[in-house]
Amino acid sequence: MLEGYASRKELSREVHDPLFARAVAFEQDHQRLVLVAVENCGFYNSTAEPLRSAVLKASGLKPSELFLCATHTHSAPALGLDSPKSHTNNVQYTQWLGGRLADVVSRAIGNLNPIEARVGSGSSPVGANRREVTTDNEGKPKVILGRNPALLTDREVQVLGLARPGESSVAGLIFAYNTHSTALGPRNNSVSGDVHGLAAQFLENYYGPAMIATGFAGASGNIDPWYRVLSGFKTNNGWIPEPILLGTLLGEEVVHVIDRNGTAVTNATIRTASNTITVPAKSGDEESTTGATASMLITVARLGEIAFVGWGGEVFNEIGKVVKEKSPFRYTFVLTHCNGAAGYLPTTSSYSAGGYEVQSSHFAPGADEVLIRETLSLLQTLKQD
Repeated sequence: MLEGYASRKELSREVHDPLFARAVAFEQDHQRLVLVAVENCGFYNSTAEPLRSAVLKASGLKPSELFLCATHTHSAPALGLDSPKSHTNNVQYTQWLGGRLADVVSRAIGNLNPIEARVGSGSSPVGANRREVTTDNEGKPKVILGRNPALLTDREVQVLGLARPGESSVAGLIFAYNTHSTALGPRNNSVSGDVHGLAAQFLENYYGPAMIATGFAGASGNIDPWYRVLSGFKTNNGWIPEPILLGTLLGEEVVHVIDRNGTAVTNATIRTASNTITVPAKSGDEESTTGATASMLITVARLGEIAFVGWGGEVFNEIGKVVKEKSPFRYTFVLTHCNGAAGYLPTTSSYSAGGYEVQSSHFAPGADEVLIRETLSLLQTLKQD
């Protein structure tokens, strides 16, 4: 079964494009940082900790040194380790995936070599705010999942390019962009990496088989691709399938950023930290017997003047933008679906309008303010270290 849409009941039928897990490892002065992008919807059904434990045990990493992130494609197998709740195929896939993730991280650490890095950013129109405002039968406004281009979004494409010392060719890169990977919808039964995965494949084809492109979903809880929830890959009469068009457009912007060279990063200090914070929850959804609270895992790291923020949930676009703007670091990559799957965390201002994300979230207004404050506090601690 593929993950991401409750209305999809059939098993997948074919593989349109393969799914990948890509890992980038850094080490400086015996401090390590590993970023992993898994082409999956997310670590739901209590799978985050078993998968993380498998990687940590095999690699010897400290928990804060590992950013295990899902790209949030809705065209990948649902993860699950509980046979009564998950299809047998999915349980077997999840068990297999744990070993493969441990292997890819161990190989990334085992292949460490000197590199030169350059960081930069661009912009892409691939993602759009999906909280479309319409009216109900009584003429009252309501929010549906659609397209609302009138609302400004953070369209930044964040890129870190990696090269061997003395070589001009790109050996690897990291990119982050704010969108769901949901160009494909519930009627699609083909396995695919969707927007992020197709962008990564485009980049690896463009630069050659020796280059690894590791893509991440930024703060995109309320952002969908411009063309969204399609039934499949339309190819008749020379039509370019929209998921491929969007992935290519995103990938080409990454290339443009790389071509501009960006800011050099050398002999970068590595520091990492993590913290599970308590935030307000809706009544009845609390994880504490003493009040309505829920938890969210924050993982942060610095690579010189570059910071990485990992949030274990689907965080609204505006929240990520605030953290990037207020971060004490010159460059701050925000990565979601990281080391957990806490669900939607909307902005406080969005609750009055309602909509799917607000209704399905177990967080309450004010959770965004706590998340921003605690994330910036962790970043400030790394800055002073």
